[in-house]
Amino acid sequence: MSSPTIRDVAREAAVSVASVSRVINGHSNVRPEMRAKVEAAALALGFTPHAGARNLSLSRTGSIGVVLPDLHGEFFSELVRGMDGAASTRDFQLLLSNVHSEPSPAVAALRTMRGRVDGLVVMAPHIDPELLFAQLPSSLPVLLLNCGTDEHDHAELRIDNHAGAVAMTEHLIATGRRRIAHLAGPQDNSEARERRRGYEDVMRAHDLEPHVMAGDFLETSGTRAAEQILATEQRPDALFAANDGMAIGALVALRRGGLAVPGDIAVTGFDDIPLTRLVSPSVTTMSVDIAALGARAIERLCAIIDGGEDQRVEMASPRLVIRETCSGAPGPAPSNTQHGRNREK
Repeated sequence: MSSPTIRDVAREAAVSVASVSRVINGHSNVRPEMRAKVEAAALALGFTPHAGARNLSLSRTGSIGVVLPDLHGEFFSELVRGMDGAASTRDFQLLLSNVHSEPSPAVAALRTMRGRVDGLVVMAPHIDPELLFAQLPSSLPVLLLNCGTDEHDHAELRIDNHAGAVAMTEHLIATGRRRIAHLAGPQDNSEARERRRGYEDVMRAHDLEPHVMAGDFLETSGTRAAEQILATEQRPDALFAANDGMAIGALVALRRGGLAVPGDIAVTGFDDIPLTRLVSPSVTTMSVDIAALGARAIERLCAIIDGGEDQRVEMASPRLVIRETCSGAPGPAPSNTQHGRNREK
């Protein structure tokens, strides 16, 4: 037996097909008694709207495009988890793509989304903003996630990376550390640059010499940094890595090399990926609440898809989470006050 159609519902309810369509698509210009009659007829017949036909009538695809710099690692899995939860409650599916460091694949990834999605979330802190904005369709709702500039008319959600790095560096100084090294992220990444800037600002404000080590956000660069530290006679007493992956890589290599953490050297990260709570010792970090960030991006984009106006730059403030890799105070804290802290229970 064939499934009931919209025409069957119209015949059962003794109304027009157009009236049934308005009820199914949630239009507001439907009288309550009409809506009740159509819904009763649909229930009696066991009618289920066809998603493809419904989206076509609404001029929608039912999909949201998500363009990320990478799809590997805990940060991105947490981000997508938050996005997927928020999208599914709004009956949207996610269409994922990633943009690599080269401009041409990034442009191609954006072009493939055209006509396939109702809106885009774009996270590309490593892509030149002018190139990025030139490829964004003017008619398509777009939310930018950490794209590194205010000179545009798109909605944006951004982590306050500078403030987070300031809070972490102040915390390390407050616990008595003075020889603080920073393991930076890629130079072409706007998030990495802001985290480095926050670290350097605080070090100079306390008349301390910044020591920046090159990294790439990968765990292996944390391992390499630790090997450099182990081979140095005048070792730093703290290592602030620009993300948790590098911090964990450094932590494992430093302990393997015979240094006590945090006794000989404190190690801290940024992002608060789930693994930071599971390694031993657990990692002090700046918590971004990654899944909530992804959910918020989808929430704002859906509001734009529904016709809302949004060109705001919204800042997400990281929270300092103190764990075992930097929980003690080996020396007196400086007299100037530190930024607000939240100790994890």
